[in-house]
Amino acid sequence: MRIILYCFLLISINNILAAKVLNVGADSTYSTLSEAALVAQPGDTIMVNDVVEEGTQWISELKGNQDNWIYILATDQQDIVYSGNVEAWHLSDCAYIYIKGFKFEGQSGNGVNIDDAGTFDTPSHNINIENCEWRIMNASGNNDQLKMSGVDDFIIRNCNFSKGSEGGSMVDLVGCHNGLFDFNFFNDAGANAIQAKGGSKDIWIERNLFTDAGERAVNIGGSTDSAYFRPQGINYEASNIYVHSNVFVGSTAPIAFVGTVNSEVVNNTIVNPGKWAIRILQENTDGMLQCSNNIFKNNIVYIQDYAAYPTLNIGPNTLPETFEFSNNLWYNWQDMNWTGPNLPVTETDGILGKDPLFKDYAHYGYELQPGSPAIGKGKGPVAWKDRHFNDYKNPPSIGAYEDTSATNVDEFSNNIFDLSINPNPSYNSFRITFNLIYDENVKISLYNIQGEQVIELCNKNFKTGENVIESGTSQLDILSNGIYYIKFNFGKCVRIEKVILLR
Repeated sequence: MRIILYCFLLISINNILAAKVLNVGADSTYSTLSEAALVAQPGDTIMVNDVVEEGTQWISELKGNQDNWIYILATDQQDIVYSGNVEAWHLSDCAYIYIKGFKFEGQSGNGVNIDDAGTFDTPSHNINIENCEWRIMNASGNNDQLKMSGVDDFIIRNCNFSKGSEGGSMVDLVGCHNGLFDFNFFNDAGANAIQAKGGSKDIWIERNLFTDAGERAVNIGGSTDSAYFRPQGINYEASNIYVHSNVFVGSTAPIAFVGTVNSEVVNNTIVNPGKWAIRILQENTDGMLQCSNNIFKNNIVYIQDYAAYPTLNIGPNTLPETFEFSNNLWYNWQDMNWTGPNLPVTETDGILGKDPLFKDYAHYGYELQPGSPAIGKGKGPVAWKDRHFNDYKNPPSIGAYEDTSATNVDEFSNNIFDLSINPNPSYNSFRITFNLIYDENVKISLYNIQGEQVIELCNKNFKTGENVIESGTSQLDILSNGIYYIKFNFGKCVRIEKVILLR
């Protein structure tokens, strides 16, 4: 059962009035983030206006609660960049924290470190990070851009990670549980883009784009000293890791199952891996379960000539015969006589040697053209959304994108509507402004983070020219705090935008 605490419950009007904005910057009440964190209370917002460089920002036991989160926000006035130092931020034993809009670069250790302060029975929890960016590291060893140890109930969404440390991960999870990576971009990693190990469990990795994302773009498992497992006594590196609707371009091996059990890689599009498409390995043999009982299905694997390397790299002390391979499309675009991948078991309903017919190979346009052999050939039903947030049909298409040609939908079309949502984040209501270039029927719906429609804001015909829709307070009163998506249907075109409610 999929359980993620997406958080942000309703708060009372008294709590709204009591909440404070703590301004950080050279001419503000607090000169550094860590100073403001010492006095922040549940419901407060720490607003960083500019950065006063005074070393790593240490934040300990900063805790909101389920009704009153603490918000750490970068001002919209300028880029807020934390540059240099060993670490930019180090958060320990924190809870109910929402972070948005920061950039981190040039750290010689880890960029941002979030942990449980070594108290394994009290993890940091309910940590949401949105619209942040990690850039080139000043490190070449086992250093991570975002290091998370003992963190539960978290969301990393719409963030960019680029130029990671040569020997480290862009995101490294040690003993983390119940988390979501959604709609992030990972480019030019060192060892890994995302690594989940040390007893990590129930992690969803969905709708991300990985380009040249290291030796192992998604490393499901790893090798962790037993002293660092959370909780102690766990006998697997990772379990229940779900990799859905992502696009992988390049990487030595986009997918690595390493000492993991009960994990799945489903409905992804994998293009031109450097050596292997998949690795099945066991690096930790000290009382650990062998890598086993994992699923690889509904994926497009579009590869170069594999004369030098097999499609799968299978290491010792693993149980590859327990894996499920089904409904994958395998295509070697440089060798029409390719006989297929070296699978350890017989695949069910696989497709071999048929071009998936991507729309635009040159610009990461891996949606499916009409007539693609991947359309409708997956194993279903599929409960999550595709990379454009469309529902998968039943049976689903293979790969990260569902076919929308039958409904004449042009997903993520160019921004010809001059669309804006203000204010965003919003407390009680927001205004939607758009400029149509021709008369169209407009349907606007609000979706929660699980992809469920909660409100239909508008469904009517609009005339050419500027139009405005105002969400009413009464419409939003039924909703909790949090992150929502607004889906705009303009005739045959669809756009999706994000709105944050701070109620």
